[in-house]
Amino acid sequence: MDVVVWITAASLAAWLWLLLCQGFFWRTDLRLPPRTAPESWPDVCVVVPARDEAQVLPDSLPSLLAQDYPGRAEIFLVDDGSSDGTGEVARTLADRFGGLPLTVDSPGEPPAGWTGKLWAVRHGIGLARARGPEFLLLTDADIAHEPDSLRELVAAARTGGFDLVSQMARLRVESVWERLVVPAFVYFFAQLYPFRWIARQGGRTAAAAGGCVLLRTEAAERARIPDAIRQAVIDDVSLARAVKHSGGRIWLGLAERVDSVRPYPRLADLWRMVSRSAYTQLRHNPLVLLATVLGLALVYLVPPAALIAGLVAGSAPTAVLGALAWAVMAGTYIPMLRYYRQTLWLAPLLPFTALLYLLMTVDSAVQHYRGRGAAWKGRTYAAPDRG
Repeated sequence: MDVVVWITAASLAAWLWLLLCQGFFWRTDLRLPPRTAPESWPDVCVVVPARDEAQVLPDSLPSLLAQDYPGRAEIFLVDDGSSDGTGEVARTLADRFGGLPLTVDSPGEPPAGWTGKLWAVRHGIGLARARGPEFLLLTDADIAHEPDSLRELVAAARTGGFDLVSQMARLRVESVWERLVVPAFVYFFAQLYPFRWIARQGGRTAAAAGGCVLLRTEAAERARIPDAIRQAVIDDVSLARAVKHSGGRIWLGLAERVDSVRPYPRLADLWRMVSRSAYTQLRHNPLVLLATVLGLALVYLVPPAALIAGLVAGSAPTAVLGALAWAVMAGTYIPMLRYYRQTLWLAPLLPFTALLYLLMTVDSAVQHYRGRGAAWKGRTYAAPDRG
C-alpha cells in the first residue's frame, strides 16, 4: 500500500494547492465590478448570431427588445443559414413586443477558413459599424437578459475602464442530468481560467463567456475581431485573448441577471455540448490529452478510490488521506452548488461528474481522429492547419 499512500498524498497535495493557489477559483462572489452611471450613455449595438434558434428565441429575444437602456441601442440578429424559420420568428417577436429596433439579416454561407458563428458575428459587426457605436454587445440567441442588463454592463465598462466585460450566464438546471453536470461545467471552467486572474493587467490568463460579452468597438478594431479568430471553435476564449494581447483590459465574472434558456434534458445533449470542443481545448495534442486524463484521475478519482481501498485493506493512512482529499474537493464545489441553488448532497458526487467529463474529453479526441472534427449547429470544422 506504500505506493497507494503516496499517490493519495499527491492527490491531497494537489487539492490543497488548488484550494489556495489557483486564484480562489472555487469562490463565486465575483459579480459585476463597482460601477456608477455615466454622465452620458454611449451608443450600443447588440449582435446576435442565430442558427436554428426558433425554439429558444421566444424565451430570449423579448428580453433584449425590452432593455431599459438610457442611450441609443439597436439589435442586429444575424440568421446564419437557419432551416427552422429563425429570422421570421425574430421579426414576429419584434412586431409583437416592440422595444429596441431590430434588424434581421443573413450573411450567406461562410467562406473557407471561417466558422459559421464567427462569420455571422463579422456580418453583424459590419452592420453595427454603420451606426458608430462605442460598444458592441455580443450575445447568443439562447441568452435572456433582465431589463437592466445592458445598462449595468455599460456602467461597469465605463467605470472600470474595461474594453471587454463578460458575464458567465447562469445555465439551466432543471433535469437530473443538468443538475449533475451543469454546475460542474462552470466549476471546471473557473478552475482552468480563474476569474480573478483574468482582470489582471499584464497577466496571461484570458477568457470570456460567449453568451454575454460587452466589447468596446475600438478594442475590437485594434484586436481585429473577429477576423483574427475566424477559425476559432472556442471563440469566446480566443476573443478575450486577442483583446488582452492587443493591450485591452478585460473582466469576467458570474451573472446574476443573465440566464441561458437552452435546455439540455438528456445526458446525450450535455455530452455533445462538451465533447464537440473538448479536444480543441487541448490543442488536438495527444500528449496533452494523456496528461489531462492522468491529471483528472489523480485529482478527482483517486480520493474516493483511496478511501474505499484503505477501508477494505485496513490501511488507515490511505483511507484518511483519501477522505481528506475528497472533503476538500467537495468543499470547493459547495459555493458553485449554492450559486446554482442546488442541493449540497451533489458535492460528494463530483468525482462521478469528473469521470463523465473525462470520458467526454476522450470521446472528443476519438471523434477528431475519425475525421469528424468539432461541430456547431450542423457544421463540422477540422483542426486549423498549424503548418
